[in-house]
Amino acid sequence: MIQSLNYNPNRQGPLNKAYRMVSSGGNSLRVEWHKPIDTDALTIIFLHEGLGSITQWKDIPVTLGKHLDCGLLIYDRFGYGGSTCLPEPYKRPLNTMEIEANNTLPDLLDSFNINNAVLFGHSDGGTIALLAAATGDKRIKGAVTIAAHVFVESKSIESIKSIRREWKSGDLRSRLEKHHGDNAAGAFLGWANLWLDPDFSAFNICEQLSEITCPIMAIQGTNDEYGTLQQINSIKDNVSGLVETIVLPGCGHSPHLEKKNVVVRKIIKFLNTIICR
Repeated sequence: MIQSLNYNPNRQGPLNKAYRMVSSGGNSLRVEWHKPIDTDALTIIFLHEGLGSITQWKDIPVTLGKHLDCGLLIYDRFGYGGSTCLPEPYKRPLNTMEIEANNTLPDLLDSFNINNAVLFGHSDGGTIALLAAATGDKRIKGAVTIAAHVFVESKSIESIKSIRREWKSGDLRSRLEKHHGDNAAGAFLGWANLWLDPDFSAFNICEQLSEITCPIMAIQGTNDEYGTLQQINSIKDNVSGLVETIVLPGCGHSPHLEKKNVVVRKIIKFLNTIICR
């Protein structure tokens, strides 16, 4: 039994940054770890988007950490933020998200002795969360996905082609350097090269979703520039366990930032009513 989590908007004391480097999945990763007071309490593991990092979650982890008595584990994936650089020519394997779910995440759970985890994944991170839940690892008690991809859509490809043009001629490089430093080129090109690889067009995890039996909350905006509502509908239709879907009108690819208060409250309710029952 996992203890109930309490929402306390008046709780004081921001979290202190506690970066460390951890070997996981064969790479050195930058991690921010906030251990729960009760070692059996829930830990939320944050899985960032395809161009994301620890810092790009903004204050979402701090908000949840201030309001909930749980652990927090936020990390930069290989090739992002302060983690090991992806070497040139910045090519990731086609099964890179499966590698993250099958190898890196279990290593992190082992390293921090986490036995009760909820995965919180945005975009590619949401896909990784679903793949990890599908492994049947009993330490994963549920997942919250935001704008997850379960198959490749033309809308995604066109948006990535557009942002690649911005990388070449706009200020995207300098904006990413603020979060990724020397990893900026590898972070962007590793992500773009993967998604724009013609062989990646066959990526589809709908079959794996049937292996998921833990509770899932899936969130997506109606104006998501990287995917249609077929993504969230496919999650609902294919996951074997309980699925709660939330579609937010007028919201883009980052509902946790665009409609933060709504999303935070729904996550807290999900954790208390589904995970911590």
